[in-house]
Amino acid sequence: MTLPEPAISAASSLWQEGGWYRHARALASLNFGPRPAGTRIDLVVIHSISLPPGEFGNGNVQRLFTNQLDWQAHPYFQGIRGLQVSAHFFITRTGALWQFVGCDDRAWHAGQSAYRGRSQCNDDSIGIELEGLEGSAFETLQYETLAGLCAALLQAYPVAHIAGHEHIAPGRKLDPGSGFDWILLQNSLALPDRYFPKTS
Repeated sequence: MTLPEPAISAASSLWQEGGWYRHARALASLNFGPRPAGTRIDLVVIHSISLPPGEFGNGNVQRLFTNQLDWQAHPYFQGIRGLQVSAHFFITRTGALWQFVGCDDRAWHAGQSAYRGRSQCNDDSIGIELEGLEGSAFETLQYETLAGLCAALLQAYPVAHIAGHEHIAPGRKLDPGSGFDWILLQNSLALPDRYFPKTS
């Protein structure tokens, strides 16, 4: 039997058991499951989300990920009624960081997907949602929080790829879109090109 590769050093002061980041506000979601045995968590997937689209700071993303969204609160919600999804992390427009699923577990953020020769990206990825609208710009505070989080993930997990939802589900998803500054993130992390999609 193959055992999962250890992810986080017990000596790390940034992480708690199960892959909970100490600098994030924890709000546990029920929408998660175990990763397949022997999983190598080597991909970070960046998304964008706002509910309803283009409206920020109302708590609806947190409600969605914890199955608390009032489907009657807005006409847009009828189109996603009953949806059960999650991400590991969510970064608001003000740079606040929330965590819904421990990184050692499998969050439900990628859907049907494939990247770096492997399918089912939920199995071996960490999903980060940025509050925003695909194609629109993101805030400086969001990039600062994202860079800090990615740096911590790079220390704790064997991350070798950072991509957008649009790269792992091309034609199906468009986020985070043209408004996301991949070069800014790359420079902030001082990583070589091989970590990022060729299209970025």
